Amino acid sequence: MAILAKLRSGGRDEVTVHERNPAGETHGFAVTFGEDLLDEAFRNDPEGGPALRRVARLWNAQQIRVGDHRPVHVGGKYGYSIARVELLDVLARRAEQLGVDVRYGEPTERADVDADVVVAADGVSSRLRTGRADHFGTTVTEGSNRYVWLGADSDSDTFVWDFQRTDAGWVWIHLYPSSNGLSTCIVECEPDTWTGLGLDALPAREGIRMIQSLFSRTLGENRLIEPLGGIAENPWLRFREVRNRTWRDGDLVLAGDAAHTTHFGIGSGTVLAMQDSMGLADALYGGPGDPREPAGPNRADGRGAALAAYDARRRAVVTPVQDAARRNMHFFEQAGRQLDRVEDPVEFAWSLTDRRGDMGRIHYQLHKATQIGPLRQVRRGLTTARRVRRAALREGGRAQRDTD
Repeated sequence: MAILAKLRSGGRDEVTVHERNPAGETHGFAVTFGEDLLDEAFRNDPEGGPALRRVARLWNAQQIRVGDHRPVHVGGKYGYSIARVELLDVLARRAEQLGVDVRYGEPTERADVDADVVVAADGVSSRLRTGRADHFGTTVTEGSNRYVWLGADSDSDTFVWDFQRTDAGWVWIHLYPSSNGLSTCIVECEPDTWTGLGLDALPAREGIRMIQSLFSRTLGENRLIEPLGGIAENPWLRFREVRNRTWRDGDLVLAGDAAHTTHFGIGSGTVLAMQDSMGLADALYGGPGDPREPAGPNRADGRGAALAAYDARRRAVVTPVQDAARRNMHFFEQAGRQLDRVEDPVEFAWSLTDRRGDMGRIHYQLHKATQIGPLRQVRRGLTTARRVRRAALREGGRAQRDTD
């Protein structure tokens, strides 16, 4: 939002970012995103969008592995990954280039801030939101499964789900590449499996060694890496779904995980946060190149209506995504029962692919065809052609703007 406020105001608005972490510090490994976010990044910031694409890494293959069965291939899937630390660096450099005052290691309370608009993007446990939870109508619902967010020194271009059975039940990892030679590795299991394996009582590093051995087929010689910032005494978490009845309290608005969370199985958290910023900028200033006079945060007469419009529009967009993410969470909370009955891993892989319930019969037929090597290569070629065409249109739009 800081970048967009500077761009849309022509540099006139004073923008300050209070970042609680020191410069260059983050607590996660990678962010994944798709073409839609790239299109929006190029449209909103013709210089910053290309910088994001240059740093990001393309992944263009996805596999689902179930026990000792042969891997199942998921066709037509590709995306982009970027290390969180590199994403923060790209955004911070662009913000500072535009004149944003970025203050690191400086958490803040609402009373500390004298501003026309305050954007609370301070995460799931938002301090700025918590004090007014009744006003925002905040609800926090915990999932039942346990998970831990790790890294791996794997440099594969393949996005992998691997489900392994143990004497205590099923455990699975969600492994996807990044832009800096590391991969994100999310480990998840049902609560009875977690306790049955003794992961609730084992020292954290012993638990990680157990996971390393369970998934040696996929990890190979690649080493699991502890969470950035150090490993907690008990690093195993339960997902928290945050919802709010409203995202606005006067001149304070919520964005990102402070406003909403989505289960990590759909990987939309950072993307939604960036889209929140774009939606707020549109509400306050109008869209990129919009000829009408912007409301702007300094225009008190239009500010209230703009913030109300942001609140209503973005909640309407995000609510269905959260509903889909909840279905995704429930799929994994019941995965053990389905895995116990697996005879055909291709069918299980389809149920995993369609876990949000938004795919049709034609997609199922394509999924079956993708398991045949030559057809898989044809489909990959078509996907590549579609990707190249979209990139050309995106770059072409940028070139057109540069000549206008």
